[in-house]
Amino acid sequence: MKALFALTFLSGLLGQATAQAAECPPAALLDYEMKALRGGQTINFCEAYQGKVILAVNTASQCGFTPQFKGLEALYQKYRDKGLVVLGFPSNDFWQEHSDPDKTAEVCYLNYGVSFPMFSKSSVKGKDANAFFRNLAQQSGQSPKWNFFKYLIDPQGQVIKVYASTTSPDDPDFVRDVENALATLGG
Repeated sequence: MKALFALTFLSGLLGQATAQAAECPPAALLDYEMKALRGGQTINFCEAYQGKVILAVNTASQCGFTPQFKGLEALYQKYRDKGLVVLGFPSNDFWQEHSDPDKTAEVCYLNYGVSFPMFSKSSVKGKDANAFFRNLAQQSGQSPKWNFFKYLIDPQGQVIKVYASTTSPDDPDFVRDVENALATLGG
């Protein structure tokens, strides 16, 4: 009887794992894991962000656009309960990120009060780009041209639109695009 119960229990767990895996096919944009900037835990994008509107931004803490952290945080605070998640990807591809992750974290969390997910430093363009940004570039046809390049991604993991670094998080057209993407969630 115990063996039958154990087999039924394990079968149920396997069914759950298969169902979860089926929700995020291997070719999907969100079939990706990355370490968080603070704490170092690995985040599974499919589990954490599937079904949300995502704004992915490559960041640098020593750039003229670094003050955009404030606007990105305001956008996140305003819309996170409606399904928006902002994802920050520190990168030194444009030579404006600290080599010490603690300094990067200080700029993000202490100087700008960032509460949205930030990930460990990685490349976001070219042959060394992390797999998430390689997929973003492939889908959109555009790699980041500079720091704070933005990708708006729909709940199905498809790039809706890309925005130049000069597009501020409070730009009315940009905010309208975010609101329109959130409207697809029906909430």
